[in-house]
Formats: sequence, C-alpha cells, structure tokens
Amino acid sequence: MKNITFILGGARSGKSTHALELARKYKKVAFIATCEPLDREMANRIKLHKKSRPKHWDTFEEPKDIEATLKLINKYDCLVIDCLTLFVSNLFLSGLNKKTIEDKITKLMVGLKKVNCRIILVSNEVGMGIVPENKMARDFRDIAGRVNQIAAAAANEVFLMTAGLPLKIK
Repeated sequence: MKNITFILGGARSGKSTHALELARKYKKVAFIATCEPLDREMANRIKLHKKSRPKHWDTFEEPKDIEATLKLINKYDCLVIDCLTLFVSNLFLSGLNKKTIEDKITKLMVGLKKVNCRIILVSNEVGMGIVPENKMARDFRDIAGRVNQIAAAAANEVFLMTAGLPLKIK
C-alpha cells in the first residue's frame, strides 16, 4: 500500500502549510492545484499559494480531472493534491450528482494507490458548523463529507488541523 497522508481541517487551519512542510522533505514534488480563479480575490489567493511553494516543484492545475494527471506523476517522489474540497466543488458546480462525484473520488483513490510516490491530500472539513440554510449548500456539505470519508479510508494516516496544529487521528 502506498503512503497516503490525508490532511483535513477548517478554513485557515494550516492544512496547506502542513502539507507543504511534509512535502519539502522530498526532492521531486508534483503539486496538483484544483482551484479555479473565478474572481479577483481567489486569483490573489492562488498567487499567494504559488509563492509559498518551492520554485523547483512542478505544478499541475487540474480543476476537474485529477486522474488524467496521475499518468504524469511517475517521475516524482511526492505528490500533493490541494484541495479535494475545491475539486468536489468544481465537479458539483459542473452539474455532476452525488453518486457520480463519489464514484469519481473512489476511482481517484484507487488510482492514487498505483502511483509510486508519497501522496499528500488536503481537504476542508465543512461539516462541523451550522446546517446551511439552502439545499445546494447542504448538498455540497453532504458530498464533501462523504468524499472526506472515502479519502480518510484510503489514507494510511489522517491529520485534523486546528489553529495550525496537526492532530493525528489515524
């Protein structure tokens, strides 16, 4: 079984920072970024994230088809995917239903186990707050929660981030 680390936490909890710290131990790192800059504020966040990564890492921007990118990863020691929540959001907003998204994530986890390197997955924990007021937001929360369960089951280790501190839960 491959070494898959899953890092989960709330907004601004230190998930990406912890993922970068773990990945810096490797020489050849591939970073799959799933965010699409849909507005100026998000584009600025992406710029800051890019600046935080070492320049010698290779970045693949893949908002909807991570599995296709896995074919390019064999020459790397470490793969970081940041983040599954944005990946799910992209799929959800493109019209895919819950079952299709869950199947896609399950297939991705199977594909990740075939990649011959350390894998670090990042995702948001979106189910610890209040119940969203509208159906679309509740559906997204439910799908994201199920995706996190699938990723956690596939991972060798799972960290819950809070206030910049990692708590190992698996």
